[in-house]
Amino acid sequence: MNDKIFVDSNILIYAYDIMSEWKHQTAKDLLQALWKTRSGVLSVQVLQEVFVNVTRKIPKPLPIPKAREIVEDYRLWVSAPTGIGTIIHAIDIQANLGFSFWDSLIIASALEANCQQLYSEDMQHGQVIAGRLQILNPFVNV
Repeated sequence: MNDKIFVDSNILIYAYDIMSEWKHQTAKDLLQALWKTRSGVLSVQVLQEVFVNVTRKIPKPLPIPKAREIVEDYRLWVSAPTGIGTIIHAIDIQANLGFSFWDSLIIASALEANCQQLYSEDMQHGQVIAGRLQILNPFVNV
């Protein structure tokens, strides 16, 4: 069985932001590898953030139909809906570890999906949460 790897929205966004050059290629390669091993995991929150950012905030926004297609494709990676328990878990993570609420919700979702790794550009590379979830920045040393 493959290790489950949670992907933060920033990694997905770089995969579709052609203006980010080397980060674009790194993110694209990472996502292709996760498709191949079937180990990628996302949350609905991540897909929401990706949709908004690729249609409005990247230098060359994608058309809505293309962004919808991305969301549709990656829905296969959503392992469980975010429920009230996930939100409470995120609040506890924020209170105990000092992450923003939105990062805490990503972490809570990754923990609840039993992921071993969380790829994110925004959190501390190498940090281990709850003794079992390691944060990795795929752009470190690239």
